[in-house]
Amino acid sequence: MRLRRVVLIATAALVAALSSACGFELRRAPELQFRTIQLKGFKDASPLARELRRNLAGSGTTRVVESADTAQAVLEALTDEREKSVVASTAAGQVRELQLRARFHFRVRSPAGRELLAATEILLSRDMSYNESNALAKEQEEALLYAAMQNDIVAQVLRRLAAVPAL
Repeated sequence: MRLRRVVLIATAALVAALSSACGFELRRAPELQFRTIQLKGFKDASPLARELRRNLAGSGTTRVVESADTAQAVLEALTDEREKSVVASTAAGQVRELQLRARFHFRVRSPAGRELLAATEILLSRDMSYNESNALAKEQEEALLYAAMQNDIVAQVLRRLAAVPAL
């Protein structure tokens, strides 16, 4: 009887310990020190600019504005490129492996021109096998890899923007 009580108390303590807070928290958008930002230098209909706008709007603290007059910070895109190169090919010249690269070079400044974040480059690359008989599937895989790299670039940019000191 006494053993049963000890086991019951130990079990209850174990359940209480396991159900208590473990410290897990979903990742939130970083809090930026400025309320408005202008995105400048992006190509028309840039998917990266569109994703940055979406994430900044989702942050709840910062909104994207069109005019530098109303912006507290200006994110200027210097380079926004996607590259593809052949890494491996057969003796017959058929492509077997490709490397996809996404390059984003940017800087952040105040509307008055004061540099808040020096020119920074983010370069991501992914390797992808290739087979001509599965060209359509490989084209879709390429699009998915570029989209994943773009999401990673946006997350890195937001973290770097969060490190910009208060104005």
